[in-house]
Amino acid sequence: MGCIIAVLMFLSPRFVLFCMQVFSDRLANTFNSFFIGFAGFIFLPYTTVLYAICYEPNKGVSGIGWLLVIFGFVIDMG
Repeated sequence: MGCIIAVLMFLSPRFVLFCMQVFSDRLANTFNSFFIGFAGFIFLPYTTVLYAICYEPNKGVSGIGWLLVIFGFVIDMG
């Protein structure tokens, strides 16, 4: 399942965010408000997807997860 999300993410990150919102509670656990997730959907979709994937409920993002989030930010800026 994780490989399918990764392939779809590089094709259409907004579709992956939509699927994550509809079919799981991952985005609700990651972001405190709807508006932060929606702003990520509009402005920084790759960063938002990678942050949601790397987020751990009690610890947040740590270690290599931050490198992936930074990589998503670079892709969004490119």
